[in-house]
Amino acid sequence: MCRVLEVSRGGFYRWLNKFKSRREIENEELLIEIREIFRKSRKTYGSGSITDELQDNGWKVNKKRVARLMRENGIRAKTKRKFKVTTDPKHNDPISPNLLGQDFTATELNKAWVSDITYIWTREGWLYLATILDLCSRKIVGWSLWERVTKQLVIDAFNQAVGRRGNIAGLIFHSDRGRQYASKDFRKLLKKHKCLSSMSGKGNCFDNAVAESFFGTLKKELVYDRVYETKREAASSIFEYIEVFYNRFRITRQ
Repeated sequence: MCRVLEVSRGGFYRWLNKFKSRREIENEELLIEIREIFRKSRKTYGSGSITDELQDNGWKVNKKRVARLMRENGIRAKTKRKFKVTTDPKHNDPISPNLLGQDFTATELNKAWVSDITYIWTREGWLYLATILDLCSRKIVGWSLWERVTKQLVIDAFNQAVGRRGNIAGLIFHSDRGRQYASKDFRKLLKKHKCLSSMSGKGNCFDNAVAESFFGTLKKELVYDRVYETKREAASSIFEYIEVFYNRFRITRQ
């Protein structure tokens, strides 16, 4: 056929190979969607989260296919690092019983909140972040950032959460055994709003796994790949992450 048409065999095969199969075309379109979702997630989503997002958008695709396309195109989510505990359990204030018992499920808003404190490094010094997460919505309902890790840090976060959620009578507020949560002033605040205090067992990180998991996610997705020059820069970055990205866009799983 090549002789009759007076074309080279190499030219014919180059022409033949330029036509792509339906599967190849679909993979190219799928890869565009994968890259866009990955970009919007700030390069944090793995194949599972991206598959969920694709399926929500109408794609009939499984995790294995998504993982293969990501691997072949060098799309890799950021990895987690370990971080240290910042709360001090050595104090003489009363310790509350663990009312959750590692059951982090909630079917209604304002039934159970979990809270924890972590640190953020800047070139101007340390900042401390206290957050409160609703176990039903898995959203951050209150948070506070300050230069010292004091009881006022968690009081401010709690007051912000109450301002957003209103009546929280009967709520279980769970935390670790840190002196900030066990303080007389914070207990008084819980009592004022008719909330029940719950605390993790001694040295058991699994008792507050959801709150600690959020900090692991924040450190991986926001903090570990950058250095904040100023405390103001860090505060602005954390505000944007929690209020704009995490609470409004990021996929959360129970």
